[in-house]
Amino acid sequence: MSAPSSSGDRVVPALARELAARLSALFERDVEIVRRLNDAQRRVREANERLWSGVSPDAFGVVYDGIGRAGSSQIAALMMDNARDAETAVLGALQQIHWSIHRGFCEYQSGCEERRQLAVDVGEITAKFIEVLCGAGFSEDDARAANVHELARPAIR
Repeated sequence: MSAPSSSGDRVVPALARELAARLSALFERDVEIVRRLNDAQRRVREANERLWSGVSPDAFGVVYDGIGRAGSSQIAALMMDNARDAETAVLGALQQIHWSIHRGFCEYQSGCEERRQLAVDVGEITAKFIEVLCGAGFSEDDARAANVHELARPAIR
């Protein structure tokens, strides 16, 4: 939202400034949620890469007969390092990767829900903000285009 084009001749009510400050804070919160979502997505992608990147179709042959090519993933490396203990190592690595993916997915899901709730709050406050500005003589277009970050700052007298 940008500043109303002709706000110089109209007074912005204190309630509008308060609502603008709340919206500004919610927008900052949204930025943090998006950072967390991106981080969770990155961690899920990296865990998935550790699981399958470079594993050849016959990688598990190493576990059973020590002959199959394993590839270049974390799992494949475990299979090649010590074929005798490979099954235990692979299962441990799979469990670790499983929980990494699970945690990342849960954090992503939680962030999405938090963002959904935030959108509801933004919508409700925005409607009230527009109503207050229109009541003070702003057009609806000017009210919708208002820069909440600027209006959130204390008025200069």
